[in-house]
Amino acid sequence: MEFTAEMIAGFLGGEIIGNKAASVHTVSSIEGGTAGSLAYLTNPKYEPWLYKTGASIVLVDRSFTPSQPVSATLIKVENAGACVVKLLEMYNAAKPRRKGISERAAIAADAKIGADCYVGDFAVIEAGASVGDGCQIYPQVYIGTGATVGEGTILYPGVKIYEGCHVGKRCILHAGAVIGADGFGFMPNAEGGFDKIPQLGNVVIEDDVEIGANTCIDRAKTDSTVIRRGVKLDNLVQVGHNVQIGENTVSSAQTGIAGTSKVGSNCFLAGQVGIADHVTIGNRVKIGSKSGLDKDVPDDEIRFGYPALPGMQYHRAAAIFKNLPEIARELRKLRKTVEELQNK
Repeated sequence: MEFTAEMIAGFLGGEIIGNKAASVHTVSSIEGGTAGSLAYLTNPKYEPWLYKTGASIVLVDRSFTPSQPVSATLIKVENAGACVVKLLEMYNAAKPRRKGISERAAIAADAKIGADCYVGDFAVIEAGASVGDGCQIYPQVYIGTGATVGEGTILYPGVKIYEGCHVGKRCILHAGAVIGADGFGFMPNAEGGFDKIPQLGNVVIEDDVEIGANTCIDRAKTDSTVIRRGVKLDNLVQVGHNVQIGENTVSSAQTGIAGTSKVGSNCFLAGQVGIADHVTIGNRVKIGSKSGLDKDVPDDEIRFGYPALPGMQYHRAAAIFKNLPEIARELRKLRKTVEELQNK
């Protein structure tokens, strides 16, 4: 697929500086640009790359004026960053879509497969399962007994959806995601071992959710583990049993949320955040990387550190912490001075 500068400018409402017939077939970073690629300049610190990039076309803000000659064709737009997203969406939509049901897929006789679906090799769809219209079920996906997948959802290779779990419309689950494995429930017994607590609930994932590769969402002990509409989870996230995550909350990689905790809507959890069990996080909360939370957090708060502290308190504590060796030396000097004065 090739796009000319004239086509791109028309789509974005941009102004062409250079060759309007310049064409591209891929997108690249400005430092990795090659002939036939479209790059973009959204951060001023990358401007030096503009003058040596091999990209054929570069998107820039309308207010940008180059300080040196540029060999690439420029397209000036109101907001280069937002326009890049539009172009990526257009490029992705133009890619050929997989179709058809593989003869090597195993589909139960009473499973329901909607219209215009793709089901790849060695996918397994069990009895009573339902897949909505326009879904993309890649090879080696497993959809368990009675599970449902909403229309337009994409399940990449190796996704596992256990029995009775529900995935909404237009969701994207990346390779290796596991939905509905048993929650981590065990009870100590008299012999010093552990008895397994049956996990009888399920997982409910609402519409427009994206779940990263190898992320695991455990089924509830009873009732449901619930991921609300618009949630975005990165790779390698662990969501424990009976957890609830509110609408449009985002979590970076390696976050762990222990059982029965609740995270509100429009929250941001940075990488490697840990949330203890039975903790309630309010709406619009931001939590910094590697923070550990074992207490509730009200709406609109910011937390950093382990254990997590309110934002400004954490920064003040961190400023003191880095000076602790010097403070300790001063304290030893003062203690010695006090002892000398007491002994006079």
